[in-house]
Amino acid sequence: MALTRRFLLATSLATPMVARAQASWTPNRPVRIVVPFAPGGPTDIIARLLQEPLSAAFGQPVVIENRPGAGGNIGIQAVARAAPDGHTLLFSSSAFAANPALQPADRPAAYDPLRDFAPITVAVTSPNAIVAHPSTRIGSITRMLARARAEPRRLDYSSPGNGTGPHLTAEMFLRAARIEMTHVPFNGGAPAIQAVLAGTVPLGFSAMPAAQTHIRGGALIGLATTGPERWPDLPGMPTVTETELPGFEAETWQALLAPAGTPENAISRVAELVAAAVRGPAAEQRLQGIGFRRVASTPAAFAAQLATEVPALATLVHDAGIRAD
Repeated sequence: MALTRRFLLATSLATPMVARAQASWTPNRPVRIVVPFAPGGPTDIIARLLQEPLSAAFGQPVVIENRPGAGGNIGIQAVARAAPDGHTLLFSSSAFAANPALQPADRPAAYDPLRDFAPITVAVTSPNAIVAHPSTRIGSITRMLARARAEPRRLDYSSPGNGTGPHLTAEMFLRAARIEMTHVPFNGGAPAIQAVLAGTVPLGFSAMPAAQTHIRGGALIGLATTGPERWPDLPGMPTVTETELPGFEAETWQALLAPAGTPENAISRVAELVAAAVRGPAAEQRLQGIGFRRVASTPAAFAAQLATEVPALATLVHDAGIRAD
């Protein structure tokens, strides 16, 4: 599939209306939600926000189990092998869709995202932010593009690591803009942002949760957000689509999935409960304050999104020659 500037790492979808008749499933023991990343990151934060409302609705404890390693593959593979009875779920970022393509050709993928899992819901998304250190005197996307075109590969940009959402967004951006810059990968969002804050790397592609406090405080210049509209907490920061790249959108999602074969009534019930948890002004304000936008897509919509996104990401990864760290 050819990658277009309108390709989304996360598609904005409507809040689901799940039939009550399908929502009768109730767990009969604790529910385990595996987060395939370390505690404290964006995926872990949202999983823990959902933990209490899900536990209250189920009448059973919901246990968050962090299983980091291999870019998320260890935890994701563990859920793929779990019993498909609704008691083991995966809460992952959009790395889930890209990881298999990032593996070397001579190494089998740890899982098949379309075959081994039943999509439940994209709970939230976060746009990426393109940021600059004030000393660069790059105050806009237009200036960044002009400098990159004048000096190909002379501008460096940081990301949380090879194959991460911000890195893939950067590769999409470079191709859309027809420019070349040099990627400086770090081991996580925090060190990637710190490098730009310190001025050791002039530019950064970052998830909004890691960047917005520094942009608000003036330590970083927010050149643009890759979301479909301006971020409410940063109204002066334009979207990429307002600049020279109309139609460019790229977000990172946080979503629930279950092992393939999990009963449909369990899938529907969990999707309904997640939608209820992120509804309402209080939930929306809280999520926005930490850099997320609520989505709560239906299982069918999430499945359709993955069916498009997985092959598109595979094409991007192949064409850019990206490999996992």
